[in-house]
Amino acid sequence: MEIADLSQVTVWVLAGVFSLAALFGFTAQRTHFCTMGAISDVVNMGDWSRMRSWVLAVVLAMLGFHALVWWGAVRAEDTLYAAGRVPWLSLLLGGAMFGFGMVLASGCGSKTLVRIGEGNLKSLVVFVVMGIAAYATMWGITGVWRTVTVDQLAFTLPSARPAEWLVGMGLAQPDWGGVLLAAAVALPVLFWVWRDADFRQSPDAIVAGVVIGLLVVAMWWVTGTLGYTPEHPETLEPTYLASAAGRPESFSFTAPMAYTLRWLMLYSDASNVLNTGIVSVLGVVAGACVSAVTSKRFRWEGFQGARDTGLHLGGAVLMGVGGVLALGCTVGQGLSGLSTLSVSSMLAVLGIGLGAVAGLRFQLALLMRDD
Repeated sequence: MEIADLSQVTVWVLAGVFSLAALFGFTAQRTHFCTMGAISDVVNMGDWSRMRSWVLAVVLAMLGFHALVWWGAVRAEDTLYAAGRVPWLSLLLGGAMFGFGMVLASGCGSKTLVRIGEGNLKSLVVFVVMGIAAYATMWGITGVWRTVTVDQLAFTLPSARPAEWLVGMGLAQPDWGGVLLAAAVALPVLFWVWRDADFRQSPDAIVAGVVIGLLVVAMWWVTGTLGYTPEHPETLEPTYLASAAGRPESFSFTAPMAYTLRWLMLYSDASNVLNTGIVSVLGVVAGACVSAVTSKRFRWEGFQGARDTGLHLGGAVLMGVGGVLALGCTVGQGLSGLSTLSVSSMLAVLGIGLGAVAGLRFQLALLMRDD
């Protein structure tokens, strides 16, 4: 493939990612899809509807991802989530920091982008601070601390994907291991999701779970199939076009926020080009804005006082640092990561859940003190 052809394919990849991200933002805004909101509903009200919606999205993404792998459209071993080195402390601690922070900041990374599209100026500040904190944790001072502390503690597996274990033990054929495992996990979980009468009568929850799950799968296809070239004409190596990490990827928003700030600040630098992460951030905001405007839910909103400002700033820092430590956010590890059935993603999501519950307890304590 010639360089000119690669440039054209890159444009198609970026356009596809932007379109999928816009649909993600539109759907999340219109249906109130939110991981923190789902956890809050369970902890504070005992309402599992939004959590079932989130689980439905994960299950559909998982089935779709493994179908793509079986079809040969995505190379699972090339994803971030297949890495055999599992930094367990970084995943758990980072996840807990992210979970606690998203409660303080009124939502995770994806919800922050959706709220920017709705006119929420608090979320715009959270986006900037979270992006700076993430950038520093990848390449700055907190990045140095990260590499000499929590990243040192890890265990190593042949692969972080249990599907590969089945193949290695001779319990499944290479083409079928992932599909069989995904089906075995999906069937009882789908039964649990659908057995709830309140969920079945909640069209928004069903639409959110189905659409978001399928968008995660579509993102895997765009980056892993459309964006894949087996031999780059300059390097003669396999390449994933427009990917900042050089891998097939689906939605994730912590590192992409840092990439977006860098792209805006270094726009005139010819080497600073758009990638799938930046485009997905912009797409979610655009899609949410269209949904908010057309549904007449767009309104400007700012901070309510010093404590409100401080909590959001603290939450943004925790999300930026924690999201990098955990190698992803509620979407990057929760939806995209869990779709691969990665052990690393399971640990990160466990940390996020525990941190979110602790954050909700902290928030309740503040309200009780005020009363």
